[in-house]
Amino acid sequence: MKQKIRGKPLVYLDNAATSQKPQIVLDTLLRYYTAQNSNVHRGVHFLSEQATKEYEDARNKVRRFINAAEEREIVFVRGTTEAINLVADSYGRQNVRAGDEVVISAMEHHSNIVPWQMLCQEKGAVLRVVPINDAGELLLEEYERLLTPKTRLVAMAHVSNALGSINPVRRIVELAHRQNIPVLIDGAQAVPHARVDVRDLNCDFYAFSGHKVFGPTGIGVLYGKATRLEAMPPYQGGGDMISSVTFEKTTYNKIPYKFEAGTPNIAGVIGLGSAIDYLTSIRLDAASAHENELLEYATNAISQISGIRLVGTAREKSAIVSFVVDGLHPHDIGTILDQEGIAVRTGHHCAQPVMDRFGVPATVRASLALYNTREDIDALVSGLRKVSEVFG
Repeated sequence: MKQKIRGKPLVYLDNAATSQKPQIVLDTLLRYYTAQNSNVHRGVHFLSEQATKEYEDARNKVRRFINAAEEREIVFVRGTTEAINLVADSYGRQNVRAGDEVVISAMEHHSNIVPWQMLCQEKGAVLRVVPINDAGELLLEEYERLLTPKTRLVAMAHVSNALGSINPVRRIVELAHRQNIPVLIDGAQAVPHARVDVRDLNCDFYAFSGHKVFGPTGIGVLYGKATRLEAMPPYQGGGDMISSVTFEKTTYNKIPYKFEAGTPNIAGVIGLGSAIDYLTSIRLDAASAHENELLEYATNAISQISGIRLVGTAREKSAIVSFVVDGLHPHDIGTILDQEGIAVRTGHHCAQPVMDRFGVPATVRASLALYNTREDIDALVSGLRKVSEVFG
């Protein structure tokens, strides 16, 4: 990125909100709209057949990328939020009753809180919250204690978007499965930074967004074990999720199409396939090692600045540094950094309960991606020193 912001070279450190897109993704979107634009699964003409092939090829790319067992376990949705809502609405409404419980953690994004609150309110169920310690780490003993015969589902973040904490999801799933409790993992902040193997994790559902993994906005993935998806009712009604329709009765399509009503985000799906091609070509494990080195460098550099307190210091972390500065509101800090061409996120990061847990209204969040460099971190540190000068 060679763009300048307010006369300064852009330093983009807001990757947890959305990532920048490689040229291959942009070229793919342009090619689709200029040479292949057509609807999928409906036409017998050439363009429709080409669009359908690329759409389904992308499904297979996603399957391989997260090591799902079958293509039919990959459902295309708008993003992580819709994926979680789909499970809450379909699996949750079918299986949760009055007095039942849903277990989440204290570090969840609003997208993995509000759908469960809505479900529990509708059903008369109870939402249980696993606490975290002062470092932002899940208290596993408390989690295990909350799993009871009343628990109908566990929904947990793989990586906290506000703290960067990496949860021990394999252990989370193992403990839940001992009591035959299904587990949904919110992988929005994990998939861009580390290799995810859903069969190794053995989770029942896994959700992530395309725009955080260098793909287009408005597209995401819900992975679900085939046995789970087959037993769930449709999420929405309309075209392509049906097998046959009469005024007396509708029979539904097979999975995953049962959950993909209407014309999907065809360009987004094909663009996501190209983003996965890109990540596969550069070796995600090498990118992850680069990001971890940057995280250590940034953490050390920022923590040495007077008046700064890090929020989220888990031993296992992803590429996020959140912090506050004594006496300053994060929005003021973000405004000064923006004048220096530095893009960070300030606010509660759609995780207000996390802010409440640490006694702050908001934080500054610098989030890294594979294209960031030490020079970007140096620019951030310089910008923070500028903040100290401005507010004295």
